Amino acid sequence: MPAFQRFHIPAFQLFSVSAFLSILAPLAAQETLFNHEPDPKSKMRVEAVALFSTPPPSGFLPVRVTVHNPREQEVEINFTSKSSDGSYSGEGSELASSFTITAAPGKTTRHDLLVPCTTVLNGGEQSVEIRMSGAFGSNSGSVSTSYMDDQPALLLSEPLFTPNASMLDAEASSHYSGGYRGSATFSGKFDARELPEDWRAYAGYDGIDLTDTDWGNASPGARNALLRWNRLGGELVIHALSSSTDLSTLGIAPDAKGIPTADRSFGRISIVPVGSDLKLDAPATLSRHFSSSRLPALGKSIRDDFGGGWQLHAEFGEQGYNYGLFILILVAFGIVVGPVNLFVFAKSGRRHRLFITTPVIALATSALLVLLIILIDGFGGRGARAVLMEVRPDDGENSAYIYQEQISRTGVLLGGDFELADPALITPVPIAASQWARLTQGNAGGGMRYEVQVRDGKLAVDGDWFQSRSEQGQFVRAVVPTRGRIEARGNAGPPTFVSTFEFPVETLFYLAPDGGLWRADKIEPGKAFTCQEVMGTGIGEHGVFIAKATNSFAPRTRAAFTPLAERRGHFVALTTEAPGIDTLEGINWQTTRTYITGPVAQP
Repeated sequence: MPAFQRFHIPAFQLFSVSAFLSILAPLAAQETLFNHEPDPKSKMRVEAVALFSTPPPSGFLPVRVTVHNPREQEVEINFTSKSSDGSYSGEGSELASSFTITAAPGKTTRHDLLVPCTTVLNGGEQSVEIRMSGAFGSNSGSVSTSYMDDQPALLLSEPLFTPNASMLDAEASSHYSGGYRGSATFSGKFDARELPEDWRAYAGYDGIDLTDTDWGNASPGARNALLRWNRLGGELVIHALSSSTDLSTLGIAPDAKGIPTADRSFGRISIVPVGSDLKLDAPATLSRHFSSSRLPALGKSIRDDFGGGWQLHAEFGEQGYNYGLFILILVAFGIVVGPVNLFVFAKSGRRHRLFITTPVIALATSALLVLLIILIDGFGGRGARAVLMEVRPDDGENSAYIYQEQISRTGVLLGGDFELADPALITPVPIAASQWARLTQGNAGGGMRYEVQVRDGKLAVDGDWFQSRSEQGQFVRAVVPTRGRIEARGNAGPPTFVSTFEFPVETLFYLAPDGGLWRADKIEPGKAFTCQEVMGTGIGEHGVFIAKATNSFAPRTRAAFTPLAERRGHFVALTTEAPGIDTLEGINWQTTRTYITGPVAQP
């Protein structure tokens, strides 16, 4: 596998030397990986802190590196990370990454890293190790936690964690008492003042609980990242000390005064009253995240959703190996390299020719097999994708929130590296066992080895994500800036809209604020169109359309989509010409079926 080039992480913020200790003060709520001081006289210091005390079962672990560089020249420090799922059978998976940061001379700097985490499939331990090397010497540290089957990955802010952690752990252990021996950990913890400002830092977690005071203490960038994660399916719970706290006073939804709970795209946000002692109702808190959440636990979805009942895989079809042809060639090889070689090419008196004829026959047979594989399977591969896209032009978001499911079958690949140019993350999913499948629901990770590098916000990916002559599936999530929308043109008469998407839309249904149902077909970019009211048999056609959309997705995406189709003032549309989130360049995505939904933008 090709080595990744080193890259520089810009300083998150610069501080004076005297401020170094004040930086460390709020980090007690996080997990210190190491505090490196190679020579006390030199005053050189490097501290690496996991901003969340427990790593997620997939996604990323945000790590903050604080460096005091007293030298008069900048210094490069290298970091490598390895995440493993704790499997001792050799079937588990590992994910590696590397970083190079540049410490400015004579200053204390902070650098935020997104450390990739492998996917824990069948319950078990998630372990993340960070190693440092370079001009300041070497050091290392690790953080780990265990997840039970079906357990959501949760985080509590430190003010909630301290008085409630033991009680919630006991409640979680009781929840698992039927099939788990030992104690369960309900959640990790964090300091709201130090929350990261990239939504992908939260992408591996199912739920986050914090107080309304914590919400105010978080930076605007962190609040925006949390809201993006929330729209992508995260369960955000804000425990309110003030009775007047609502979605409006928190600045989340200006028009939601007095409203404590709201579904936001694929996720949900709730405001729950809490007393001044910050004591939580353990059964209710557990139920909120374990049972009443809008979406199933992400780890459970990744493990269970893409097996034998995955509709996209079924539509993609199966393909078997041509065993007969290869067996025939191998039998012929055995005959030629054995009796024919011995009694014809190197017969008695010419046995020395065996040193020439045997390797020639073997090389010729190998070349024939390679040629047949190329002729039968070809280079690259083909695949299919199903995409759910929630478009939010309102409140200045101008973003598309994307779930993309994809399945591919490859021939001969000349390389497996690619880049996710959009702000996205990709997760391998276990599929139904077959002759082609590499990661299945029964092989606990399949011994896969992955690499992910974060470069200027983009993901550079290598390793076993795509392998030659393999069938593999992935689940991609992304938040993409877009000006694409459906805009209203006037308020009188039948709804008249214009599409600013860069691709045509085949069919669109619009549920008006008064409950009326409207339809339009063959919508071209930039051209106004008028909807026709749906009545009579058209109601049944709408039901078929929604049912087909729902059944196009795996269970998690289906659960995210189902309530979106019932929102008034919103549309649901289908296109087969949207580009999708690109992954490996050599894959020919034969179908990309995209269902788009969102509010109609008003003039």
